Amino acid sequence: MKLFSGRSNPQLAGEISRELDLPLGGLTIKNFGDGEIYVKFEENIRNEDVFIIQSTNPPAEYIIELMLMLDAARRASAHSVTAVIPYYGYARQDRKDKPRVPISARLFLDTFETVGASRIITMDLHSPQIQGFVNIPFDNLYSRLVLIESLKTLGLTFENGVVLSPDMGSARMGQAYARYLDLGFALIDKRRPGHNRAEVVHMVGDLENRHVIIIDDMIDTAGTLVSAAESAMAHGAKSVTAAATHGLFSDPAPQRINDSPIDKIIVTNTINVSTTGLKKKLEIVSVAKVFAASIQRITVGRSLSSLFEMEN
Repeated sequence: MKLFSGRSNPQLAGEISRELDLPLGGLTIKNFGDGEIYVKFEENIRNEDVFIIQSTNPPAEYIIELMLMLDAARRASAHSVTAVIPYYGYARQDRKDKPRVPISARLFLDTFETVGASRIITMDLHSPQIQGFVNIPFDNLYSRLVLIESLKTLGLTFENGVVLSPDMGSARMGQAYARYLDLGFALIDKRRPGHNRAEVVHMVGDLENRHVIIIDDMIDTAGTLVSAAESAMAHGAKSVTAAATHGLFSDPAPQRINDSPIDKIIVTNTINVSTTGLKKKLEIVSVAKVFAASIQRITVGRSLSSLFEMEN
């Protein structure tokens, strides 16, 4: 087994490497003067099980970089090539819900499979059904293994705490957190009048005099999150804490969050982004152990599902 990292999240790759007690392999990635990407494995990977760690958050060149690494590994006669994608970007367009739009989630997965990926590992897909877009093994890991431990430190109970899903899409995830934390559950009926815009229409559940935990898979511009937090406070909540797997924090997210009633935001390190403007409210937890354990189990042929049974 050999482990390599692209340039999207070298910090997380380093942590996974240390958890596995396996150094990152030699890999040269650089840009030509015109911006083209050059990739070269600096060691022999013939007949090796190769794991390439690369999130596909913006800029888009991270996707090109991953494609080149996958192709290079396949052409170097690797026994298997696993794309470890902590955050799978372009997953929000997973169906043709409007005329003349692409199904981006399918497009890039098709490309990864074509250029050499024999397996894909990711975390908290925007839509779980995306796993069915390819004909190779596709493992969707769960960040709740680490997020729940942080949320337990809040000391909430069923009587004074509730998990709030900011939209229907995150309801299943929110219900899972409510079950594991033994808290109540509430749901927001949301409408989207445009891209990166959300409006709260109706609240389902009782938030009166309760501490609220908002659960979502990602935070982009934070419009949905902040609207949910403001709605929670308007419905009598005592406090609001947010937890999400992927923290993109695109502008104007930092300003929105700082001006919101949210006390604390907990995200994982699937994305390596600048969060300077959120230091007072932000807590980052590492998912390196989850990915390392998954890689170990895949290598020795053990079940991945048993990894998530450990949280019960």
